[in-house]
Amino acid sequence: MERRTNSPYPRLDRPVLAIVGLLLVLSTVLFTRGDREHEWRYYQWDFKRVVGEKLGAAKAHSVPTGLQQIWVPALGHADRCTTCHQAVQWAGFESAEEPFRTHPKEILRSHPVETFGCTSCHGGQGWAVDVDPAHGPVEHWEEPVLGQSLGDTYSIVDNKRALMQMNCNVCHRYDRETKGADFINLAKQLVQEKGCRACHTINGRGGTIGPDLTYAGDKAPEQYDFSRLNGQKTAYAWHVAHLKEPKALSPDTVMPNFNFSTKEAQALAMLIMSWRRSPVPAQFVAGVPRTDRQTPEEIAAEQRMKTGPGAWFVSTGCFVCHSIKVFGVTSPAQIGPDLSNAVEDVQSRFGRTIDDFLASPTGTMSVVLSRQIILTPQQKQIAIGKLREAFAEYQKQKAAATKAAPSH
Repeated sequence: MERRTNSPYPRLDRPVLAIVGLLLVLSTVLFTRGDREHEWRYYQWDFKRVVGEKLGAAKAHSVPTGLQQIWVPALGHADRCTTCHQAVQWAGFESAEEPFRTHPKEILRSHPVETFGCTSCHGGQGWAVDVDPAHGPVEHWEEPVLGQSLGDTYSIVDNKRALMQMNCNVCHRYDRETKGADFINLAKQLVQEKGCRACHTINGRGGTIGPDLTYAGDKAPEQYDFSRLNGQKTAYAWHVAHLKEPKALSPDTVMPNFNFSTKEAQALAMLIMSWRRSPVPAQFVAGVPRTDRQTPEEIAAEQRMKTGPGAWFVSTGCFVCHSIKVFGVTSPAQIGPDLSNAVEDVQSRFGRTIDDFLASPTGTMSVVLSRQIILTPQQKQIAIGKLREAFAEYQKQKAAATKAAPSH
């Protein structure tokens, strides 16, 4: 019978198949060897040894082997951290070196691993099973573990582990104060004291002069201009430098220099980076309104100013930056001069009448009156009248104070 074949080179079939077979065997051997060299295998072996020495063979036998994974559907997280960090929920390893250290029990009681996973708090790449890819920073991975090592890199003051508070605030962003988050608490206090909402919208409330910061943490590093930034080219480093000296990074900005300390700038940068979209299930923050709440004192003060003689300045938003103390109006930001004597102040500072200045403002006010507080010509005339009323009251109170002062 005639032998038939579809191969154009029948004599080469067997050698080619033999070579392909050898390559498959070789790749299998290399894969197996590479898999055996994963660092997690060594850590599991070593932890089992340590448990055996410390707690006995029976306990050592109960140590799980192989890849360990925590799947948190509510957050979309799959964490394999416990593959190496096996002592997380073991008692007796509280003072051990990582990765064999017991996690503080108080935190786990309110943040159980089964519900929150690991990376939702600590950062890092949950899928990874080797040290460098899991902890970072590595190329194309922008979520390194927010621990002491990164704190050293950024020269965080006082608390090298404070960067992790960025992740805490993803869930706790509407808390006025969060236990254990000293940097975030400081930053939230500064946002209130410095009146950041005068220019920025935060959580749906605020001004429009500056960018909306509600989800500023979602901004990709590629969107930042690092050309004027010295040192590390990261979003966090950019925010710290910008908060310390705004015009150094953004020459055209109207943001004032608040002379923040290093800790204050670092804290505010953490807060800004924490403001990002993230799937936080309602049960994680049960009973917490998803809005920035005002205290009863703040609400009462605002209502008092809205109905008093300075109500016009409140309704237009002028009070966000400026106080008008003669009318009992106090700005939450106080970054602009008191308007009680604006009639006199504008004349002395700019050599112009208040009428002329409002008709053609300069500097920061030109930006404010063109982008945030837009007044019609008629409203500008009302503003001039209100400012003259305030100045008249200012002169009256000044004269009364001078008369009441004891003579020497």
